[in-house]
Amino acid sequence: MRVIATRTRRLAALALLVLSCGGCARQAAVAPDTRTALPLLPMPAQVERRPGHFLVRDGMALRVDARSDEAVGVARRFADLLARTRGLHLQLQTDEGTGIDAEAITFRLDAQAPAGEGYEIDVDAQRAVVRAREPRGLFYGGVTLWQLLTASTAPATAIELPALRIVDAPRFAWRGAMLDSARHYQPVEFVKRFIDQLSLLKLNTFHWHLTDDQGWRIEIKRYPRLTEVGAWRRPAGAAGTDANGQPVRYGGYYTQEEIRDVVRYAAERQVTIVPEIDVPGHMQAAIAAYPQLGSAGDTPPVSPDWGVHSYLLNVDEATFAFVQNVLDEVIALFPGRYVHIGGDEAVKDQWQASARVQARRRELGLPDDARLQGWFVARLQRHLAARGRLLIGWDEILEGGLPPEAAVMSWRGAQGGVEAAHAGHDVVMSPSPDLYLNHLQSDAAGEPGGRFEVRSLADVYAFDPLPAALDESAARHVLGAQANLWTEHLRTPAFVEHAAFPRLAALAEVLWSPLRTHDWPGFVERLVPQMARWRSLGVAAADSALQVRATAQPAVDDARIDVALSSQSDLPIRYALDGRDPQADSPAYREPLSLAPTGELRAAAFLGTQRAGPVLRFEPARSVLARGSDRLQQCSGKLTLRIEDDAPPAGARAFFDVDLFDPCWIWPDAPLEGIARIEAVVGQLPYNFQLWNDVRNIVPRPAPASVPGELQVRFGGCDGQTLAALPLAAAAANPVLTTLSAPLAAHPGRGDLCFRFSGKGHDPLWAVDEIRLLPAEPAPR
Repeated sequence: MRVIATRTRRLAALALLVLSCGGCARQAAVAPDTRTALPLLPMPAQVERRPGHFLVRDGMALRVDARSDEAVGVARRFADLLARTRGLHLQLQTDEGTGIDAEAITFRLDAQAPAGEGYEIDVDAQRAVVRAREPRGLFYGGVTLWQLLTASTAPATAIELPALRIVDAPRFAWRGAMLDSARHYQPVEFVKRFIDQLSLLKLNTFHWHLTDDQGWRIEIKRYPRLTEVGAWRRPAGAAGTDANGQPVRYGGYYTQEEIRDVVRYAAERQVTIVPEIDVPGHMQAAIAAYPQLGSAGDTPPVSPDWGVHSYLLNVDEATFAFVQNVLDEVIALFPGRYVHIGGDEAVKDQWQASARVQARRRELGLPDDARLQGWFVARLQRHLAARGRLLIGWDEILEGGLPPEAAVMSWRGAQGGVEAAHAGHDVVMSPSPDLYLNHLQSDAAGEPGGRFEVRSLADVYAFDPLPAALDESAARHVLGAQANLWTEHLRTPAFVEHAAFPRLAALAEVLWSPLRTHDWPGFVERLVPQMARWRSLGVAAADSALQVRATAQPAVDDARIDVALSSQSDLPIRYALDGRDPQADSPAYREPLSLAPTGELRAAAFLGTQRAGPVLRFEPARSVLARGSDRLQQCSGKLTLRIEDDAPPAGARAFFDVDLFDPCWIWPDAPLEGIARIEAVVGQLPYNFQLWNDVRNIVPRPAPASVPGELQVRFGGCDGQTLAALPLAAAAANPVLTTLSAPLAAHPGRGDLCFRFSGKGHDPLWAVDEIRLLPAEPAPR
């Protein structure tokens, strides 16, 4: 009886652990009714369901007004998209904008239809009609109609379209996403595909981060060295040297011809591009190309490092002429109203150390360097205003005083946006960490690189663009919001898509749909067909929210293992123990399972009878005796990142969860009874991080007993008994993962294990990939 009671308490505790862990969610009691749910995302403002349906057949007419080239283009792209995703082809027919034919789909510009981006859709048994006052509204109506026709993405020659009436318009005018192409250059075709996906979520603003310390990505004809020099860098660490021992040249840039093509492409999809040229900081790549622009008087390289850099433009007239000439070429390429001038993280060390800069500040009668930056921004604002453009910048531009016409993008939380709105500035909310998609969306091992803490799909869906601190007058200055996707740790386009989608879908609903329609369970239900659309379009959207996660720990007093399951989605979970994938009639998960160590557990989230996410395959025994860095605790966790290895040059690379200030890991309550050896899979990374004043927070490593050091394994905390020391000599000569092994001093029972590297300095950055505990071999009989 005591064993049963103890196990019951442990199961209850394990369930509580799962339900309280970061990124985990509740389990829904009842599956949604997929027969009544419309597969629309974002949800329209008004939907009236009607009885019956309209059968859309292959070869059916798609009629549109020939007098509007834009409307014809909208209809043509709608037909192309439907053909790509369902294999159903419509016949585009133009007319003079009169009449609504039966047995046809009609796109119609109508002066009585909703204005701006608004539209209406009418579907009955005879026809489907999309009306809007402007082509952009017609485009968004077409997106909604396409979603109605792609509840499934299976090829079809006929599709039932539910009879209904939709009247819709967006809640906010600025619905955006920022893509950082400066840290890692993305090919033009990927940028276009990214814009495609924004437009299909009814996001209308693409903020393109084109310059930074690590790369200058936009061709400027007047200053060719910006791309000849500034667009290329040598990566840090092993990635910076090729197989022949030669330096690697890494980067790329967009020609002006390519940019015009991307701008045209985006405009056809109702997306406005806001270019960013970040000044006066984040300019090391430009200063590498033209050293006379800098404040320090030296010639730096294009930076291979991440973090806060200290290089600033100087404030000479020649430098202002450079910036203004650059902006003039940018204006000629991007026709939108706004130009983003950055203004963030301009640490003033170089200005303070420059006699020339300080003399200029005093000459201008400015009391400090913050006001000097304000003067810098004001000059750029006047230059842009004279050319019919508006300046927008990160919220630091408030600190030195800001011209009233300038707009503010609030990233350091919402407070900068609140202050700017109360001061009468237009505001775009993009606070960190809420809308920073470089934060992991779960702590699962399969997530690519990024920052902790987790910002899940549900977190983004819960975001409110209108903070309670805004009164009604100030709230009118909030243009909308955008999510920012910084790519320091997202090297490939697939990683970018994984980080962006589906979280951008959650933000799209927040920004488009009326607040009264926001509904997390309904959103998850509608996300399932959206995931299928992304798959059909080749988009590497993350299924993190639909994954099932398992948490295991040994049971007490017997050889079984307690396993708890969870999912961010709130969808029901079904599981199987017979070696097959779970089906709709498999057992429903309700409470932690007590399993034998052998065998495999499979589990998945379900939407009604449909499997909604990937199948988890979980080996209980392995989960107890092995832990990756994602399942180890950080000792301090002051600045934890998930960092991709710098090798091998081609193919998949490992990811490590590591604290830049204190690389140290804890395995709490490790099962040590009968363990004879320990294996540690480790890697080394270049310490390519510019930490500015935070460098003082780096914790020194313990003194090494050998060169270059050891992985120390201690019991009972990092000051406890040493159970093993694994020399790093073999790993130091290996740029990829190395498995170290050593006997483990005998220790009965359970206890915390601490893993910390000894050695001199903090470069390279040593990191744990996985720890394995190996039981003693049974004695021969």
